Amino acid sequence: MGAILALLLFHVDLSVIALIGIILLIGIVKKNAIMMIDFALEAEREQGLSPQEAIYQACLLRFRPIMMTTMAALLGGLPLALGHGTGSELRRPLGITIVGGLIVSQVLTLFTTPVVYLFFDRIARRYRPAKEADRKMLAHTFSAD
Repeated sequence: MGAILALLLFHVDLSVIALIGIILLIGIVKKNAIMMIDFALEAEREQGLSPQEAIYQACLLRFRPIMMTTMAALLGGLPLALGHGTGSELRRPLGITIVGGLIVSQVLTLFTTPVVYLFFDRIARRYRPAKEADRKMLAHTFSAD
């Protein structure tokens, strides 16, 4: 969304080079979300934290690596987006896509990943199989008939 908005803002067409930038953005956003979710799942399993506490800890501890990756890609895309001269018409859509997309996606990722994580946790709790003690009690109840 941010990449397309940036292209529209700078009056640049969506080209094959811009699509390469969008694919790059998808990879970075997925990596950021996976870093947070992986840490939260590990904290739930190893430290016994609740999902809310685990994702909160993941957000705090993974914020710096996520920002470092994003800023490296964003600052690497700035010369492409701002450059003029020979061949810049080919590189400019890639830079605009990277910079615009990273700004919007970073904000959305940091806010939506914890929300989606907790949403899926609530759904999983609703449909999780019964605990072993509950299964034994149900099996004993049905075998007594």
